[in-house]
Amino acid sequence: MTTPIHNREQAKARARELRAELGAGGTAISHAEALERVAAELGYRDWNTASARLSNEPEVPLQVGDRVMGRYLKQPFTGRVLGVREVSGGAAFEVTIRFDEAVDVVEFESFSNLRTQVTVTVSAAGVSVFRTSDGVPHMTVERAATDKAGR
Repeated sequence: MTTPIHNREQAKARARELRAELGAGGTAISHAEALERVAAELGYRDWNTASARLSNEPEVPLQVGDRVMGRYLKQPFTGRVLGVREVSGGAAFEVTIRFDEAVDVVEFESFSNLRTQVTVTVSAAGVSVFRTSDGVPHMTVERAATDKAGR
């Protein structure tokens, strides 16, 4: 399993992939059996349990607790998501991020303004709606690489 599964549609897509992989190797299985195998991959007793527990909502680009990385006012950062709120019917998300290390948001050498936490509106792609005067997005953010356990 290469991509994390957060909802039923992703689980069903994984079942189709699994069925195609096995079929290419000469092992034909039904879609129902593929769903049961995906449920087992996810740690559920059966597909009915997995289906009941998996959200029917589309995946939110960031979730509370996610480790993230990106750029804020042109400065690189890593941090953790403290809050996410959908705005504009899912077209954008208000995200609160606590930085691992304070980010200096001033480009002048004569003084600094350090931020440890920000709330920014980003698109589903993780790019802020607002931009600096030279056209650079205030923030670009993505999930940081995770280990096999999803941490």
